[in-house]
Amino acid sequence: MLKPVELEIELFCRGMRIDRSCEQGSEARRIARTRAGLGSGLEIVIPARPKDIWINVPVVERFAQHSAFELHRDGERHFVLDGRSGIEYRVTIPREPAWYARRTTSGVEMSRIGVLQGNYLGIYVSNRCLYWTWSPSVACKFCTTGKNVGANEEARKKVADVVEVARAARDESKAIFTHFNTGYHYEDRADREVIHGLRQCEPYVRAVRKEVGGFIGVQAVPVPRANFYEYDELIAAGVDHFSFCYEFEDPEVFARLCPGKAQSVGQHAFFEAMEYTAKKLGRGRVSGEIIAGIEPVESTMRGIDRIVDAGAFPTVCIFRPTIGSEMENEPPPDPQAMKDVFAYLHQACRRARLPVGILPIEVSLVVQPEETAALVEPGVRDHLYAAQNFALRQMAKPYIAWKRVAG
Repeated sequence: MLKPVELEIELFCRGMRIDRSCEQGSEARRIARTRAGLGSGLEIVIPARPKDIWINVPVVERFAQHSAFELHRDGERHFVLDGRSGIEYRVTIPREPAWYARRTTSGVEMSRIGVLQGNYLGIYVSNRCLYWTWSPSVACKFCTTGKNVGANEEARKKVADVVEVARAARDESKAIFTHFNTGYHYEDRADREVIHGLRQCEPYVRAVRKEVGGFIGVQAVPVPRANFYEYDELIAAGVDHFSFCYEFEDPEVFARLCPGKAQSVGQHAFFEAMEYTAKKLGRGRVSGEIIAGIEPVESTMRGIDRIVDAGAFPTVCIFRPTIGSEMENEPPPDPQAMKDVFAYLHQACRRARLPVGILPIEVSLVVQPEETAALVEPGVRDHLYAAQNFALRQMAKPYIAWKRVAG
């Protein structure tokens, strides 16, 4: 019998087939092939304690068609059957929000502006990443942003549309976190001012902070050190969280699979920006994002340590060979190796006493740090760490209620 977090990791690595019993009367969220493509699976919820686990399960990729796991439906009950053991795991299927199909005042279908991945709203705010426009392309080999933006989602989002969608997500889906991201982008204006992708987020941040409220995150390729004041200005505009996708710890893997990032900013830039923003916002409010399952496990573990040492918390994505990417035919990672990575993630966060799981934000694209505690045999330090985070969650409740209010 797998623990909930073990089932989560297995499903990320093996994917899932869908039995015909699930076809009738399905009200599941649509498979949203937006942004980088990681959300191109089926959203499910695994019952767990102290909180349920949200996961976006690969179902359309080639490897998922041969998975031992299969989703079944029996009346109103859904379960995942492990064909190897015959064990059934009860799950729930979140319904698609009614606002997905509605249109904004300007006439755009709301799901082309933003989608829920877990219970947070993800919105890509600029035109497609410029790495896709270079010749030859220097886009990250695992990414499909250049194929999704302008096709499955609006290429440029109006601020008013974003506000309408964020408000609908708050009121109807109880979303409290809006996450803006952008690819590599800059605009060299006639007045010689360079507008980076980071600054493109500012009008959206200001509008959502004023009109909707909640927590706001921004993810963008780091700006040059001379432009770090842009982070200060976004914080003043209302940003609560920055995330930095440096992807791989191994320099050779980083340069080979992220050629645009290697050529335009370099790996070191991510840590400079991470350290700067972590000092500005505080520990636990900045994240470094890496991909596990391509480089050696030891490299990923070193990356986790570097992120923690920078004052950030690690967000570890399990590699998904997304359809349409240059790596779509690569094999998914070994589940046991990924369990080792996430056990190490828990230990690294505990050693640094990083606050994790404080806010009620569920991200279905990754194994969240607070979910990894079940992968280790708990000792005294683990119990103390759990008590610390529990106390912080209780203390944060009034703050969360205050942040929900716009303005």
